[in-house]
Amino acid sequence: MTPSAPWRVVSLTALPNCRLELRFRDGTRGCADLSNLVRSPDAGIYAALADPQVFAAARVELGVPCWPNGADLDPCWLHEEAVAGREWRAWHP
Repeated sequence: MTPSAPWRVVSLTALPNCRLELRFRDGTRGCADLSNLVRSPDAGIYAALADPQVFAAARVELGVPCWPNGADLDPCWLHEEAVAGREWRAWHP
């Protein structure tokens, strides 16, 4: 199965400070900043991503950024911000 929606992620790179560099199926590129989310008292499943080794285990499954612990991100939302030229931020304290 090959995800065909333009907002599907085709590749990602884990960057320092809990950020992801993303490339989408339609060629759009963007960045997601999870730094505030992973350090929040309400981080839940995302708290484990504060560990740089865990964060670096990010991968793409069926066009969705995810981690081995089950955490994932909505690629449609990420794409919307990238198309608008904004860095996606997961949490605003």
